[in-house]
Amino acid sequence: CWLFGFLRCLDCLFWFGLGLQIQCYQCEEFQLNNDCSSPEFIVNCTVNVQDMCQKEVMEKSFGIMYRKSCASSAACLIASAGYQSFCSPGKVNSVCISCCNTPLCNGPRPKKRGNSAVVPRAHMITTLLLLKLALLFLYC
Repeated sequence: CWLFGFLRCLDCLFWFGLGLQIQCYQCEEFQLNNDCSSPEFIVNCTVNVQDMCQKEVMEKSFGIMYRKSCASSAACLIASAGYQSFCSPGKVNSVCISCCNTPLCNGPRPKKRGNSAVVPRAHMITTLLLLKLALLFLYC
């Protein structure tokens, strides 16, 4: 099947050092009411290891706490899936973890202007990454 060959080719490029380096916002300790999306929080993620940006948002009675970092796709997707049932934006004690794979995508939320195309794309990226991981396990 051409899909398997394509995914194997992508894996070869990745494992032989032709992967790309992504930049993300990073604040390891929770920041209270500061979403750490200013230039001093920008870091270069580890090439061929950290291929995604992760954002964790906790809503507390005293404010919103943020944690952002570089992450591997597997670790980020597992974390976000594990906290999905705790994610209720706008409610106290909500914990939401999100993953994305474009430079500085864990920064501030974009201004509202018809961003309905963002959600299907995010689901498609997650689905493709999970499919790739499943296929990788089949061939290892």
